[in-house]
Amino acid sequence: MDDLDRSVLTHLAADARISVATLARRLKVARSTIQARLERLESNGVIAGYTVKLGEPARQNRIRATVLLSTEPRAQAGILSRLKTIAEVERVHTVSGRVDFLLQLAAPTTAALDTLLDQIGELTGVRSSESLIHLSTKIDRAL
Repeated sequence: MDDLDRSVLTHLAADARISVATLARRLKVARSTIQARLERLESNGVIAGYTVKLGEPARQNRIRATVLLSTEPRAQAGILSRLKTIAEVERVHTVSGRVDFLLQLAAPTTAALDTLLDQIGELTGVRSSESLIHLSTKIDRAL
């Protein structure tokens, strides 16, 4: 990836609906150059898709939490399989350090989140969990 590729990604991260022509004008290159870059970035898997990023008004209707999960080593595959079936589990990361998984959850109410946390805590092989409720987002630069 070169500087032009990174500029294309930066503009798309800010507005995934930007047209190829507008992107070309902003970056001062030919439209065909931008089209070729996009095709290469897509085929190489750098761009996995285009999506909508919800703003704060839409996110206000969801209670978000991060869960630090410690598990029995031999139970991790089973736990991951169960977590995949729970719609409120948005992301699961393996991490280094004192815990095994970092989960990102979203539920419509605190009661639903409480039930979800109980459900996760009762999974066979879960040693312990620590929940962190998201209050507000101060910076969000994720691509």
